[in-house]
Amino acid sequence: YESFLLNNVSTISTLESSLRSITWFLPGRFKDAELASEALTTLLNVMSMYHDTLLAKVVKSNPGYRPLIPLSLHTRFTRAWSDKVSQYKWVARALEIIRFTELVIEMGLRRKVSVQNRWRAIILLELIKASFRLFLLKITHQPLVSPPIPERDFDPTVLPPLSNSSSPTLAPSSPSHSPPITPDHLRNNHTPLPPHSLLTTPSGSAVEDYLLPKALTTSNVKPSLSLIKTLSGPREWLAEVIYVLRPLAYVSLLVADKNSREKSNRALMVALFMELMSRNLRRTPSPSAVLERAEYAKRDKDMLWYLLRGTIWDNYTRSVL
Repeated sequence: YESFLLNNVSTISTLESSLRSITWFLPGRFKDAELASEALTTLLNVMSMYHDTLLAKVVKSNPGYRPLIPLSLHTRFTRAWSDKVSQYKWVARALEIIRFTELVIEMGLRRKVSVQNRWRAIILLELIKASFRLFLLKITHQPLVSPPIPERDFDPTVLPPLSNSSSPTLAPSSPSHSPPITPDHLRNNHTPLPPHSLLTTPSGSAVEDYLLPKALTTSNVKPSLSLIKTLSGPREWLAEVIYVLRPLAYVSLLVADKNSREKSNRALMVALFMELMSRNLRRTPSPSAVLERAEYAKRDKDMLWYLLRGTIWDNYTRSVL
C-alpha cells in the first residue's frame, strides 16, 4: 500500500479533496445524511493521518530529499517528541483519532441508545481525552500544543517515486558514450539577465523587507525539544491542568444539570471561569518563544466561541447581531 500511495499520491490527494467537498452538500439530501457526511469526514481525516504517517516515514528514509521550505516550528517540536518517546507518538495519535471520531460516535449513540447511556459515553470520551493529555503533559513537562502530532507541511507530489526495477548495487552493463546534454538554462549564457528590481531600488528599504523574513531567529537554531520552555513552578502546572480538565468539568456539569427543571448555565460559566483562570495563571512567554506564543494566541482565539454558546448567545450575541 505504501508503494501504491507514493506512485499515485497526486490522484489520492485529488480524491481526498473531492470527497471533502462532497461532504458539504450531503446534509439534508436524504435520511441520516448528516450522519453519512460526518462518517465520511471522519474516515477522510483518519486516512489522511495514516497517509501523513507513511509519507513522513518515506521522507525520513530518503536522504536525498530536501524540503524547499523549512519545517514549521510545530512540526519540528511534535516530530522530535514522537521520535524520542514512542509513548508520546502513540498517545498523541490516539488522541487525534478520538478527536476525529467523537462527533460521529455521539451522533450514532443518539440514534441507538438511551439518553443516559449517551451521556455516559460522552463523559467517558472526555475522561479518556483528559487522561491522554495529562499523560502527554507528564512526558513533556511543557505546555501542550494543538494538534499534538506533526501536520503535513510538504507537497507529497514532489516526492520521488519508488523504483524497484534496478538495483543500486549493480554497475551498468555498458558505459554511455553520448555527450552530456546541456541544460536549457545554460544553452545561451551570453545574454545578461535583467537586473532584479530589489537591486535597482534607490532606497534600501525594499532589500531589508525582503531579507528580514529570511533571517535566522533564535527559534531556527534552538534544539527542537527546547522550542517550548519547561514548566517550572506550581502556578504554571496548575494553569495547564486546569486547561486540560476544562472540557471534562463542562460535560460533567451538563449531566448534573440536565434533570433540573430550570435552565441552568452553570456548566458554561464554570468552563469560562476555568478558561480565564488558566489564562491568568499561565506564564508570559518571551518574544523569542514563537511556538509557545502561537499556541497561547490560538487558545485566546478559541475563547471567542463562547459568544455563540448557551445563555451568552441568547442574552447578548444574538441581540447584537
